[in-house]
Amino acid sequence: MQQQIERMKELVDRLNAAGRAYYQEDREIISNYEYDALYDELQALEAATDTVLGNSPTIKVGYEVLSELPKERHESRMLSLDKTKDVLALKSWLGPHKASLSWKLDGLTIVLTYRGGTLAKAVTRGNGEIGEVITNNARVFKNLPHKLSYDGELVLRGEAVIKYSDFEQINAQIDDVDARYKNPRNLCSGSVRQLNNEITARRNVHFFAFTLVRADDVDFHNSRIEQMEWLKGLGFDIVEYQAVTGDSIEAAVADFAARIPENDFPSDGLVLTYDDIEYSRSLGTTAKFPRDSMAFKWADETAQTHLLEIEWSASRTGLINPVAIFEPVELEGTTVARASVHNLSIIDELELGIGDEIEVYKANMIIPQIARNLTKSGRLEIPCNCPVCGEATKIEQMNDTKSLYCTNPDCPAKKIKSYTLFVSRDAFNIEGLSEATLEKFVQAGFIHEFADIFKLEGHQEAIVAMDGFGEKSYTNLMASIEKAREVLLPKFIYSLGIPGVGLSNARLICRAFDQDLDEIRKADVEAFVDIPGIGQVIAESCAAFFADEKSAAMVDHLLEQVRLIPEEAADESTEISGKTFVITGSLNHFTNRNELKALIESKGGKVAGSVSSKTDFLINNDVASSSSKNKKARELEIPILDEEAFLNLIGNRRE
Repeated sequence: MQQQIERMKELVDRLNAAGRAYYQEDREIISNYEYDALYDELQALEAATDTVLGNSPTIKVGYEVLSELPKERHESRMLSLDKTKDVLALKSWLGPHKASLSWKLDGLTIVLTYRGGTLAKAVTRGNGEIGEVITNNARVFKNLPHKLSYDGELVLRGEAVIKYSDFEQINAQIDDVDARYKNPRNLCSGSVRQLNNEITARRNVHFFAFTLVRADDVDFHNSRIEQMEWLKGLGFDIVEYQAVTGDSIEAAVADFAARIPENDFPSDGLVLTYDDIEYSRSLGTTAKFPRDSMAFKWADETAQTHLLEIEWSASRTGLINPVAIFEPVELEGTTVARASVHNLSIIDELELGIGDEIEVYKANMIIPQIARNLTKSGRLEIPCNCPVCGEATKIEQMNDTKSLYCTNPDCPAKKIKSYTLFVSRDAFNIEGLSEATLEKFVQAGFIHEFADIFKLEGHQEAIVAMDGFGEKSYTNLMASIEKAREVLLPKFIYSLGIPGVGLSNARLICRAFDQDLDEIRKADVEAFVDIPGIGQVIAESCAAFFADEKSAAMVDHLLEQVRLIPEEAADESTEISGKTFVITGSLNHFTNRNELKALIESKGGKVAGSVSSKTDFLINNDVASSSSKNKKARELEIPILDEEAFLNLIGNRRE
């Protein structure tokens, strides 16, 4: 018994760590396949010992929310679903009843409340008991009805998702490969929980209803399917479903499975729900699951193969990613020969070695993964040298995850990413220089530092002869480079890739030094710290960069090729010129505080971090809150403005 309890503790720790990583930190430390196997083992041990540990994931629903969005407790706890991967088990569970079988969408669950035909409230699932209020964001979902023909109070649940096609389009616009989103679920979660719904609107979030919670004075004839059709009639998109019985469920599951490759929405299985509303209510719930629904997760098609090698790929950040290369196998109708292993922790977990017999599968029938290692030799050698530059590597551990990094600051892999930032829209904005093109030029020896980008005309013959190039492409590229020779000073500072210095911070630095690059280059840490909005870490980063001999030479060479344009000085004739502001709380109209700060400074105002007698205005959308800053402002009789009042003050309303 004691040995079983110890094993349960081990499983609980591993599963909770994996859950935190996946749901709160948007990273993966074990595969879905392994998570399910460990979860099933834990459930079996709990049944055998008649013991459930207090922090077991089998009794906890979700994880605590972490953002600044307002929180609200749900009227009734939102439970998870029990699951199976066996179609016959699903059929047995259904028995003689009629049910609906629908996609189990992989996004973010939302509870909507309509009153008087308009959306009154939208709340995320959160931890199942307390969610985040995202009403403003829900109003900009692409397919959510703004006005209903039903005037009573309507409460429903559904899934917010981002299509694969939209996900790929959004990622394609991000030049830095390392900065791209990992999957549609993570992108959707971040989009729905934005503090600025303008960003949400650009992400093409869709909502699909899957459950009606309440609609007073409507007779649904005791049928959940009628409820769904009624919602559809009101204008909601509903999750695709099929009405099934024991005789038809196997064929319905097969039909859904066959359409996965063409499905534009991320899905991780199916959901089976009894149609009879009264019967469903009579069943009640367990501590974690409702008894009227069952999730069906795809029994992943697996194949055994042999690990041939691990390919190590270096990135701009220095992170070296392991990719498994194995003997090709057929999975879900396609040939698969490689799969990301993500990090060293998963390599250790799988005990990988070259030549090992491994079992591979496609997570959600799409993403190749290693399910398990059948031989577990553990013989894999972690490279001591970077595969790109040959310099030393190091292992770092953060949040229980071990990763491999290149220690060489001049690694060409890091430079390619730096060049990508250098030519990006917020920097020199040079069209025609994609990351792939830059990589070709670096490998050809055309580019060794930033200044070399402005000397590419010396390689005309070689560039024109490259695949994908020609005279016209070369001419267009040269025109774009020539146009970029004049650049605003803040964009120049940002383009240098100083750690922690984005365009907003670059603007703050340039204004503080009166658009004088020579003064910026001579400044010490204290001079940077004195700039409002620049902290100790960024100040040290800036001072170290400009004091470094290699960096100084690189800047000198670059200045021989470009002409700097000072950014226009802040408008000193505005209503807020010379006024000091403090910003607190979440924002609706602005992407973040730096954006609002930049606007204030462009109007001649200043931004401080704390309320004092020198403060003229406190900006807080929750004007009536009892926060410490609000209390201090009231004591000092300092006006508290929400964003609307602030925008009115400067005569710059945003609709």
